[in-house]
Amino acid sequence: QVQLVESGGGSVQPGGSLRLSCAASGRIFSINIMGWYRQAPGEERELVARLTSGGSTNYADSVKGRFTISRDNAKNTVYLQMNSLKPEDTAVYYCNADVTYYSGSYRVLGHYWGQGTQVTVSS
Repeated sequence: QVQLVESGGGSVQPGGSLRLSCAASGRIFSINIMGWYRQAPGEERELVARLTSGGSTNYADSVKGRFTISRDNAKNTVYLQMNSLKPEDTAVYYCNADVTYYSGSYRVLGHYWGQGTQVTVSS
């Protein structure tokens, strides 16, 4: 199986920055898409940014120009650099990945979520 472990959340004032990290571990063969979603209280979970193994990116319109997603394939880790944070960015941020892993002699494709990390932007 595969685990995703997030870190880097916290509290920051408006205009500040945070960097989230998410490391995948397990008997991993390859990781295709890695990304970040967020969910604010009373709201549905929404895509923030995602990055394919080929380098293609997608960003929510609300974060374009402020957030940058990147990954270190050697470390199976994805990052989210968040700048110019706004109060409306406050949410629990979840890492997400499509991972092909070894199960015995087979390769299995799985879709995984991290446990979530809280980001609070407030003065």
